[in-house]
Amino acid sequence: MFKRLWAYIRSWFRATAESAMDPEIELQSAIDEARRRDQDLRNQAAKVIAHKTQLQSQIERSAGDVGEGREMAKQALLKSDEAKKAGDEAALTKWNQTAQSLAMKLQASENNLASLKQQYETAVGQAETAKEAVQTNAMNLQELSAKRMEMLGSLQQAKMQESVNAAVEAMSGGVTDELPSLDQVESKIEQRKAEAMAKAELREATPEGAEAELRRAINTTEADAKLDELRAELGLG
Repeated sequence: MFKRLWAYIRSWFRATAESAMDPEIELQSAIDEARRRDQDLRNQAAKVIAHKTQLQSQIERSAGDVGEGREMAKQALLKSDEAKKAGDEAALTKWNQTAQSLAMKLQASENNLASLKQQYETAVGQAETAKEAVQTNAMNLQELSAKRMEMLGSLQQAKMQESVNAAVEAMSGGVTDELPSLDQVESKIEQRKAEAMAKAELREATPEGAEAELRRAINTTEADAKLDELRAELGLG
C-alpha cells in the first residue's frame, strides 16, 4: 500500500513539474545536452585518432631501430669473419658473442615492430569508426537544431494566438463608461499642441530666441559661401 502511494506521489510531482516547465526552456535544455554529448564524442574520437598517430610514429622509430640493428649485426659478422681468417681466436669469440647479442636485439626489435603494425591496423579501423560516429552525430545534432527551430516557431505562433485570443476576450467585454471618450482625448491633444506652440512663440520673442535665430541665419550664410567656394574649385560656375 505504501509503495503504491509513494509511486502515485512521485508520478504526481513529475506531472506537475512537467506542466510547469516552459517549453522553450525544455527545448534549450535538450539542445544543450545534445551539444554536450556531441563534444564528449568528439573528445573521445580525438583520443582514438591521436592513438593511431602515436602508433604511426612508434612504427617509424621501431623500423629505424630494426634497420640499425640489422646493419650492426652484419658488421659484427664481418668482423667475426675477418678474425676467423686471421686466426685470432679471441677476436673471433668477441665478435661472435657481439653478433649473437645484436641478433637477439634485432629479433626483439622486429617482434616489437610487428606488434606495433598489428596495433596500428586495429587503430586505423577504430579511427574510421570514430570519424563515422562523429559525422553521424553531427548530422543528428543539425537535425535536432532544425527541429528545435521549427518547434520554437510553432511555440511563438501559439503565444501570438494566445495573445490575440486574450485581446478578443478583452474586447468582447465591451467599452465601459469609465474610459475617456475620443472627444476628450482629442481636446487634450489640441490643448498640449497649443501650449507647445505658445511656448515656442514666447521663446522667439525673448532675446535668447532672437539670438538663436541670428545664429541660424549666420550659419546658413556661411554654409552658402562654403558651397560657392566648392563650386568654384570644381568649375561648376
